[in-house]
Amino acid sequence: MRSVTFTQLLRETLAAELRRDPSVFLMGEDIGVYGGSFGVTRGLIEEFGAERVRDTPISEQALTGVAIGAAVAGQRPVIEIMFMDFITLAVDQLVNMAAKLHPIYGRTCPLVIRTPPGGGRGYGATHSQSLERLFAGIPGLKIAAPSNASDASALLQTAIRDNNPVLFLEHKLLYPQRFDVDDELPAPLPFGFARVAREGDDLTIVAWSHQAFVAERAAAQLAAEGIDAEVIDLRTLCPLDTDTLIESARHTGRVMILEEGPKTGGFAAEIAAQIMEQAHEYLEQPVRRIAGADFPIPSAKNLEAACLPAYDSILALAREWMS
Repeated sequence: MRSVTFTQLLRETLAAELRRDPSVFLMGEDIGVYGGSFGVTRGLIEEFGAERVRDTPISEQALTGVAIGAAVAGQRPVIEIMFMDFITLAVDQLVNMAAKLHPIYGRTCPLVIRTPPGGGRGYGATHSQSLERLFAGIPGLKIAAPSNASDASALLQTAIRDNNPVLFLEHKLLYPQRFDVDDELPAPLPFGFARVAREGDDLTIVAWSHQAFVAERAAAQLAAEGIDAEVIDLRTLCPLDTDTLIESARHTGRVMILEEGPKTGGFAAEIAAQIMEQAHEYLEQPVRRIAGADFPIPSAKNLEAACLPAYDSILALAREWMS
């Protein structure tokens, strides 16, 4: 075993995939000499050259469109959108082109879009959003949202080898976190299988990406207080592992869902609806959502914290239920 950061294992995974398959190449703003805004691609241009680690102009729409064309032509592009907020500039390319190519035209589009969502860094309203809700209802587009380095590596390998587009979310606050991993990279992990990060009998906490990381911390604190929380780390949103969700809901009878984005219209509402439709008679409490505020995320630390899901809210709800 060794200790690595989330960033380091992503970089090792990208390098391994570049070596494995000559059709894989990287594209994005400042990913070459600079090494990417969060350092994920640092050093890769020295090994693979500017042909396979391509710096692009500042145009998310253009680089996404070029990548889609390359994917249809038989390449496997992995593009980096510097902040998830900027993916809005490429929505037309992703929703009306990449996601439609296989269902409508029978053409494969092996494209991976890596991008960091989330707040917690004081970057403000246009650099801190979690926008997975915009894409979770688009047929033909898969979404991965790992919470730890090993899953990130395994899911990224699967994403790169998939023949259709994958939106790959790497939360900013996970990049510097250290994780114990095997010396060798993990094997690819199939999409659509959630991880039961912690088993429990009293209640279920459902989360993804950085919120799943937070949920495990909260469950450990609750265990010290005698409350047995089960933590479901979704790992992928599309496809969604509904079976694991329903099984856990039926087992514990109490479900809270954590989502960093605004509460209104969020993906947590879809999860809640699925649980209510398939496990209503087993629930002892209504499904509850702990989510961000319906407000643009400020830069000031105290205001930003007020707009993001509160760790203490998880503990308070669990204590309320179990009292």
